[in-house]
Parts: sequence; structure tokens; C-alpha cells
Amino acid sequence: MTLPALLPAPVSPASPASPVTGAYARLTEVFPHLTVRETAPGEPLPSGDGWVRADELAAGGPALDAFLDWDRAQVRRDYGEGARPDVIAGFGLHRFAWPACLLITVPWFLSHRVPAILPEDVSFQRALGRMTVRVTGFACLPGDPAAALPGARVVDGEEALRAEVRAAVAALAGPLLDGFATRMRRGKRALWGMATDDFVEGLWYIGSLLGEEDRAVAELERLLPGALRPFVGLPGFRKLTGPQGEQLPTRDRASCCLFYTLRPEDTCVTCPRTPDADRVARLLPGA
Repeated sequence: MTLPALLPAPVSPASPASPVTGAYARLTEVFPHLTVRETAPGEPLPSGDGWVRADELAAGGPALDAFLDWDRAQVRRDYGEGARPDVIAGFGLHRFAWPACLLITVPWFLSHRVPAILPEDVSFQRALGRMTVRVTGFACLPGDPAAALPGARVVDGEEALRAEVRAAVAALAGPLLDGFATRMRRGKRALWGMATDDFVEGLWYIGSLLGEEDRAVAELERLLPGALRPFVGLPGFRKLTGPQGEQLPTRDRASCCLFYTLRPEDTCVTCPRTPDADRVARLLPGA
């Protein structure tokens, strides 16, 4: 079982045009539970009324505790019991990191443009399913029509652009992991395993919604070929065979969300604890 739904359906605000606006609009089109709005020049990120900036979460203080109150309440409401503080923190990290990584990976996947986004550039309103982001620069390939725009940084080829993706995700996720680490019983490698899973599974899922799952898998395998710190392991994609020869895509996660501490019999389909026979049964059409 995956974690409970990340976000409820939002109301769509307008965004100023930028080289990544089209990618964010397409993201919302296929995944309407997340709306991304870019700030206008000089416009501050929203605050109050449920908004929290990523750098506030990275500070590991009262803003993080208030953010995790939502997860505590949701778990008790849906499961009739509380969860360990470190488990709650893991749920909260996932529910921020999964959509935050999409701010970088979706523009790369759709338009070969990689926005540079730091924690102070992102604000999240989880109850409305909105993210506001400040995009001040981006990397792109030679020949991109956007290469002449202010803030563009042209890199030499696809592998260089993949390096930009990895660097951008690490710059956004690293401070967040430091903040959440104050509430979790995990070492640095385990935390980066969680970030790697959100990095991979977010784009994998959006790729499937776009009808481009195979391309998403291939791109992610090129993006993370292994031993590229701080990320942990390979994307871990593989195919299982169903009873009628069906080819069922799955992956092996680098981490565990610890949902089993609430429901030991109910694990994610990509969890290291879920055997292949169970995966096949749950991945078959109509399961």
C-alpha cells in the first residue's frame, strides 16, 4: 500500500510565463492534485494560511513541527492510532520531497530545461495542493530557443544536462534532509535513499500519466546509473512476469517508508519487504 493521497484537488492560479511554465502546466494537466505557480519578478513567496517554505522545514524548528502535525492528525484519523515520531517525520518528508523533485525533473523530461531551485525558492500549501516556486535561472542545451533568455546557462550535451538535474535535486533536497533528520532515526545514507526514491518514483509516476512510462524509465536509468553520490543505488526498475506472460513493471526501493509499523500486513508494492509473488498479484490488471 502506498501512503495516503498526497494532496487534495487544488484551484488553479495563473502563473507568469517562463521557460518552464509549459512543463508545469502539463504537470498539472495530468496530475491535477498539484498546481505549480511561479512568482513574478520581485514577488515574495506566500506565507501564512498553511503555506510553508522549504527553507523553514530545513531549519528543523517550529515550522517543521507544525507541518508534521498534519501527518500526525491524518494517521490518527485514518488508522485510529498514532505512529512513532520518526515514522511521522518520514511520511512528512515524502509528502514534501515527492512533489518538490517534480519541480526539477518534469521540465527536464518534457523540455530539456533544468531550473535551479533552492529551498528558499519553494513554498508549499499542502491542504490546497499548491506549490509556489521562484525560478531565477535554468540550464538548457545548445539550440534551445530559450538559450538566449536571461538566466539561461547552456551546457554541452545530454550528459551535462543530466548532471544539472542531479545537482539541482541535491541542492534542493540536501537541506531538507538535514532538517527532517532532527526528527528521524536514520543516518545520512538512509535519508538519501528516501530522497532517491522520491526523485525516481515521482517522475516514473508522472511519466505513466503522460503515456511515456517506458521513456521515463529509460531516462531515469541514464540519470542514475549508480554510485553517484549523494544518491543511493540504481533506479531499480525490473519486470515481473504474470501468470499469462504479462510483463509487469516494478522497482526495488532504496528505502522503506515504515508504513509497516502501522499495518505490518500492508506494504508498498515496491517495498523491499514485499515479495515478488505479492507484487505480481497486486500489479495484475483489475487487482
